Amino acid sequence: MLEERFEFKTLPESEIEKLKELGRLCRGDIIKMTTVAKSGHPGGSMSSIDIYLTVLSYASVNPKDPFNPSRDRIIVSHGHTSPALYSALGRLGFLNLEDVITGFRYANSPYEGHVTRGIPGVEWSTGNLGQGLSAACGMALASRITDLNYHVFALMSDAEHAKGQVAEARRFAKKYGLSNITVIVDYNDAQISGHMRNVMPVNIKGEYEAAGWRTLEVDGHDYAQLYNAIKYSIDNSNIPTAILARTIMGKGVSFMEDDVSYHGKALSVEMCDRALKELGVNNDVEKYIKKRKTFEKPHFTITPYPIKVETGEPRIYEKEQNVANRDAFGRALADMAYTNSKSKRNTPIAVLDCDLKPSTKTNTFERVSPNLFYQVGVQEHNAATIAGALSSQGVITFFSDFGVFGIDETYNQQRLNDINKTNLKLVVTHVGTDVGEDGKTHHCVDYVGALRNLYHFKIIVPQDANQTDRAVRYIAKVYGNYTIAVGRSKIPVITKTSGEVFFDQNYEFVYGECDLFREGNDITVFTYGQTSHIAVKSADELAKEGINVTVIGVPCPFDLPDWIGEYISSKHVITLEDHNIHTGLGTILSEFILEKKSYPKSFTKIGLTDYTKSGTAKSLYAIEGLDGESLKKKIREILSK
Repeated sequence: MLEERFEFKTLPESEIEKLKELGRLCRGDIIKMTTVAKSGHPGGSMSSIDIYLTVLSYASVNPKDPFNPSRDRIIVSHGHTSPALYSALGRLGFLNLEDVITGFRYANSPYEGHVTRGIPGVEWSTGNLGQGLSAACGMALASRITDLNYHVFALMSDAEHAKGQVAEARRFAKKYGLSNITVIVDYNDAQISGHMRNVMPVNIKGEYEAAGWRTLEVDGHDYAQLYNAIKYSIDNSNIPTAILARTIMGKGVSFMEDDVSYHGKALSVEMCDRALKELGVNNDVEKYIKKRKTFEKPHFTITPYPIKVETGEPRIYEKEQNVANRDAFGRALADMAYTNSKSKRNTPIAVLDCDLKPSTKTNTFERVSPNLFYQVGVQEHNAATIAGALSSQGVITFFSDFGVFGIDETYNQQRLNDINKTNLKLVVTHVGTDVGEDGKTHHCVDYVGALRNLYHFKIIVPQDANQTDRAVRYIAKVYGNYTIAVGRSKIPVITKTSGEVFFDQNYEFVYGECDLFREGNDITVFTYGQTSHIAVKSADELAKEGINVTVIGVPCPFDLPDWIGEYISSKHVITLEDHNIHTGLGTILSEFILEKKSYPKSFTKIGLTDYTKSGTAKSLYAIEGLDGESLKKKIREILSK
């Protein structure tokens, strides 16, 4: 059973006294855990603690039911103040306080240096400053889409407001009327390099108001003022509200106050004793130092939500058609929007766009489901974080963008989505040099290599419209972060040797499987995406010369099946890809060869060795040796040796 949200009209004196006592004890906890760990951020934690206690005490959250779907969401953007959050959660019954103080920043402990999702009371792993408000926007959207009507509190530092993503998030919240967000800024005017006003001055109040937000200013150490301002923001929630809470770095310990050196420096055992005496808190640090040696680490997990989605009947593109994979994506997405919307019991599907809907083809979804289509504008960093957070809260979320923006530009945001184990469906178009005339700034030639750095993202590089259709419907049904990467150009539907459609009505997409397009004894070509049809056509033409080529499509390059080894061992092998030759399929297959000991007779990688220039996709393929004539020439050369 959840508590009513900020139920007191004004905060009773008894509650104020209780909070004051908790604040004193929590400041002691902060000092202890950072001293025991010999690292951490005590200064900002001590300026934030009164904010944490006020929000956690009166928001609609319950320590006995911390993952209730209707709970309020509390996002801590300045994740380095984890000592304050963990202490407050411990004192309020969400966590075992002894474990928190003992295990803070300890190897393999869940109580990391920055807040970590999965711990009761922690909604989002943060630490990369400036992303918390975007995450709050995603969760505020989810509240509306799922009709759970919870409130979202975004607790932030002042210094991170110098980041552009915060401004992006403010604009988005105002555009979509996310009045169920309350921002509370720990305004201590202190950061690593000194006072914020000197490091990089920011007119925080003015910028929020310019974006159309309501602003309130309070003493961040006055519980009554904090409570009244937060309650006002909730009761008068016609627009989003930012509360600027003026605080003091190191509040509560005289020698720490307003000393920026304590931003990221733990106290020594001797200074810890002095600080605890000033706070009137018992010094039992030695107990925790000893206990740390035998600490039994608790384990918390992120539980995926169940997915119920109707993806509709797949489309079949005929053999005479040339179809862009991005078009197939857009149609499949629209089909799912229509089919899935027939039942309110289905998991909702939402789409985020960054002013590219005619190119990424998400406009097809918008026509069918305009209420679940969100136009973020040219704000890719914000969109990526919103999409990830939204996807974590019971909404299947598609974020579509050009590859160079959706992966390269937003790499850090996607990394944080990966850490948070979200359910994002990232569909990037115009990958490789297939964007052609736009030139090297827009050629996303590293999408496989970039995403391979993220441990939990999976990538699918479909090879024609039929496989794209099935892959899009597949990723909607399974939990996890999936990327589908497609090009811009229209390409042929791949056929069997008989001339019939390869991915026909009997085809079912299976993640991690490869496609045996052609089978021959002379040489094996591995490929994916926009170059697969080139390899297939080249194999058919070489067959007329008596050269028999195996062509294997690899739509899931991160997970290769064992059976492909028989087409590698003692064979001439080529990889063909419109991608950086050093980080794509060729490199992945090289590792497979070594791990499986499936050694080829020869191994040749065909791909991009440098950025290329403007030109049609066809001309660039010829220049870079990715076209059919170049591939056939290379095969002949290899076999003639």
